[in-house]
Order: sequence, then structure tokens, then C-alpha cells
Amino acid sequence: MRLVEVLVGRIDELDDPGCREFQIGEGDWPFRGFVVRQGDEVFAYQNVCVHVGHPLNWSPDRFLTKDKSAIICASHGAMYSIDQGDCFAGPGAGRSLQKVDVAVRDGVIYVTGPDGVR
Repeated sequence: MRLVEVLVGRIDELDDPGCREFQIGEGDWPFRGFVVRQGDEVFAYQNVCVHVGHPLNWSPDRFLTKDKSAIICASHGAMYSIDQGDCFAGPGAGRSLQKVDVAVRDGVIYVTGPDGVR
């Protein structure tokens, strides 16, 4: 598996808290993920529901509960902690989202992941 670093955007372009989707690779099966900003920290996860394996969101860049305190699966309402990706309510409780390596350098968010789903 080949790992690739991609630029997601500037941290100051995201709400606090706020999210942005990203993709690594091209074709039919790119690796899809999202970042969540919370204060000065940024967390990144693969965009896959631990319950059934489909994307967590229905709308672009929409991953948070209305009060922006947790990540939520739009299909089943499972809720995940922003900082660890642990499911604490709903289907999948006790499981965790797959973390993605993330770094912020000079105010720019970068993620590193596989160049496609294998």
C-alpha cells in the first residue's frame, strides 16, 4: 500500500468546531475521509460508519451533531467522540472510527493515507 500526503486546507477556513472532507487517490475507489477542527487541534478519520460501512454523512462536510459536540452518522444516529472517534451511543457502541494521520504545518492541514481503498 502506498501512502500519500494531501493538503486539505487552512485551519482558519474551518469553523471551530468544523469539518472538511478529503479524498486520496482517483478512480472508482479513492480513500475518503474527513477532518474535524476543535480549537487548535485537528483530528482525521476515514469516512466509514463502523455499523454498516457506508459514509457517515449525507451532505458535504456535515459530520457533527447540531450542537457540534460529537461526530454523528446521518443514517443511524451513532455518535462518536471528536478527539478519539470512539462510538459512545447508537449502533456500533464500543467501536471506533479509523484514524488518519493528520498534521498542521504553518496553518495548513495535511493528511496521510492510502492512495485508494484496497
